[in-house]
Amino acid sequence: MNARTNSDIAAAPWAGRIYGAGWQTANGGTVEVREPATGDLLATIGLADAEDVDRAARTAATAQPAWAATPFDQRAAVLRRAEQLLAERADEFQHWNVREAGSIGPKAGWELQATREQLSMCAALPMQPIGQIFPSSMPGRTNHWRRVPIGTVGVIAPWNFPLLLAMRSVAPALALGNAVILKPDVQTPVIGGALIAQLFADAGLPEGVLQMLPGGPATGDALVRHPLVDMISFTGSTAVGRSIGSTCGQMLKKCILELGGNNALVVLEDADLDAASSSGAWGAFLHQGQICMQAGRHLVHRSVADRYAQLLSARAQALHVGNPHAGPAHLGPLINDRQAERVQGMVDDAVRSGAQLVTGGRREGRYYWPTVLTGVRPTMSAFTDEIFGPVAPITVFDTDEEAVALVNSSHYGLTAAVHTRNIPRGVSLAQRLKSGMVHVNDQTVNNEFHVPFGGMGASSNGGRFGGPANLDEFTQTQWVSVMEAPITYPF
Repeated sequence: MNARTNSDIAAAPWAGRIYGAGWQTANGGTVEVREPATGDLLATIGLADAEDVDRAARTAATAQPAWAATPFDQRAAVLRRAEQLLAERADEFQHWNVREAGSIGPKAGWELQATREQLSMCAALPMQPIGQIFPSSMPGRTNHWRRVPIGTVGVIAPWNFPLLLAMRSVAPALALGNAVILKPDVQTPVIGGALIAQLFADAGLPEGVLQMLPGGPATGDALVRHPLVDMISFTGSTAVGRSIGSTCGQMLKKCILELGGNNALVVLEDADLDAASSSGAWGAFLHQGQICMQAGRHLVHRSVADRYAQLLSARAQALHVGNPHAGPAHLGPLINDRQAERVQGMVDDAVRSGAQLVTGGRREGRYYWPTVLTGVRPTMSAFTDEIFGPVAPITVFDTDEEAVALVNSSHYGLTAAVHTRNIPRGVSLAQRLKSGMVHVNDQTVNNEFHVPFGGMGASSNGGRFGGPANLDEFTQTQWVSVMEAPITYPF
């Protein structure tokens, strides 16, 4: 990573600002950006308030029609140029992902590459068919059914994968002719907002089509409630998603909600335990477990549970915890003190309730060591709740029917995995799970940019990201019928 001085950061165009029709002073003042690993001040950036949201919404509503009317090849060219610039600026994006989000280098590198793939895919969206012609029972009538932009899309993005989870909404929305107002989390406003805004500005996107407003709950609420914001794409907690969904429902506003998960990794008695424990470690501990797709419940057949716990614990003990900016590490810090305290509290509660701590359970500030728990029962919070930390709770089962019931007992339904040497059995079991995504002989943290992504139950309101799903999510449809001659009706 390249070193950056305080003067370099202070000279950045986004320092202390938000992005509207260019970089602007925010009415809400500024917010400090601090490194989760050290608490050091990294930067300041503008903090948007309701007045900023109103100004952005009005600017977007003015700019969007011309962008929608821009020929498809010119919109595609902006997306392709943004992907090229992202590749050229990889070091800068990597630096901020590590410093702001506490990402280890390989995770930040994967996120950057996945974001490039998103941009490349979205550059192809404008050239897709925009409609169909339907027959009519009335002679001389032609029925045109076409996709049209929604208008202005508000994107509320999280801090854990701040670049990718912002871009997976920003890029398709722009490609399909919408304006976008992006609200990054205040913990990651540079990698998740400022650098994205500058990227598209330098790629030639017209002013006003993309705006970036860092802020907290009040900023998000103003964005959701603004009448000129036609759609909300939200990635975050189920509790906040329920509130946003309720507001959008009252306003008859389209929204996509990609929410939490308490994902199960099921290990059958015939599984390859070395491979299963590798999937279990990756799924539970990657990015300190701060992933909605984290393997938060390890459901293991009783006959192999002890061996699986041994193998998983050995993998956990081999992982290095440390500041990813200072040197190589497998796990960096949790995002803030509150989350570190919550994880410790859930582990302590499980042990008090009868679970056994096999390894981990150690906390130093925001650093939490990878933890394996056995004897976890379905009544414990470590089983029922999303942990969002590097904890692998193991629960045993005896039959496939019991495994299915345990998986489906959660009100979440984002992703799951099944490990078995019997592929038909694994597929059969997968098809019985109430989960938007199921992976046989793999782990739960899976994403392919061209495959529609989304959950069931409390993990989603049915929206999907990726591939052909983007065409449905970021457009609306219009029916235009044309008669060769006007009709005269009975009255």
